[in-house]
Amino acid sequence: MQQPLIECRNLAKHYPIKSGVFGRETGRVHAVDNLTLHINEGETYSLVGESGCGKSTTGRQFLLLERPTHGCILMRGKDITRLRGAALKQFRKNTQVVFQDPFSSLNPRLTVGGIVEEGLTIHYPKMTPDQKRDKAASLLALTGLSGDALDRYPHEFSGGQRQRVGLARALATDPQFIVADEAVSALDVSIQAQIINLLRDLQERLKLAYLFIAHDLAVVRHLSHRVGVMYLGNLVEEGAAASVFDNPLHPYTQALLSAIPEPDPTTGKKRIILAGDVPRADRPPSGCRFHTRCPRAMPRCSEGEIPEFEPEAGHRVKCILYESSPLWKSDAVCGGAAAVTH
Repeated sequence: MQQPLIECRNLAKHYPIKSGVFGRETGRVHAVDNLTLHINEGETYSLVGESGCGKSTTGRQFLLLERPTHGCILMRGKDITRLRGAALKQFRKNTQVVFQDPFSSLNPRLTVGGIVEEGLTIHYPKMTPDQKRDKAASLLALTGLSGDALDRYPHEFSGGQRQRVGLARALATDPQFIVADEAVSALDVSIQAQIINLLRDLQERLKLAYLFIAHDLAVVRHLSHRVGVMYLGNLVEEGAAASVFDNPLHPYTQALLSAIPEPDPTTGKKRIILAGDVPRADRPPSGCRFHTRCPRAMPRCSEGEIPEFEPEAGHRVKCILYESSPLWKSDAVCGGAAAVTH
């Protein structure tokens, strides 16, 4: 098995809830809990789930924009969770992000050339202005924009063109890993297809790895190599995209996929309607966090930590419905999963 490009082990992020005059901690929001996953070089790993399940928090932790409460993040086997100074700057050069909103993510006071060159100025201080301009022009061409875009401002472009500028900016430092957080959700459907095809083309050319965070399951199926399904901070199912979409195992995954609109109304597709609301993240249920809404819940679902089973090779699920399947034993243990203070 190849060494992952980047991975997290037992990753958790809890946000304190404070109240009163003295700001005493009265609880914690469990945004992410004991998450373990890996992303290989040149692979697209997609995280899906309802809003608030912890997808974007996971992405921010992979970029070290937020530090984990406990657990660790490794890049090529090296723990990077506590990087500081020059080492953190080098890590930021190798990891970049493409944001959801192509309008607010670009500085309106800078030209497109200035936006793309900013990363070059920070990470390649010896580059001359002409070299930076040439590099910016080549990156814009790579993302499908002409050279005259360099001296224009973001407001002069459409949403799809701005997202291409965001991609060019992300590629400026020659990264190995990019977090695409809802990178196409704000675009028209036809433009979405262009950006998705561009992402795939850039991945093939540059051997990029993506953490793709999205709600649009049709886009996820088209773009992803592997998919992870999150619910209330936990990863409940993971596997190859084709396997997860064609044979969803977890009841929550089945409900999610049943909500995909079907263009042919005569197929008789049955929609799974979940009862109740998502539990509060500061008071997560015991056992399987989905059991309060699961149509197949049993008393045992609320008792203790649910183990991870592997009914199919590479297709894992946290659900006791599959307890007769082989138990997948992870060696993903972070030595001393101590809290990181910051």
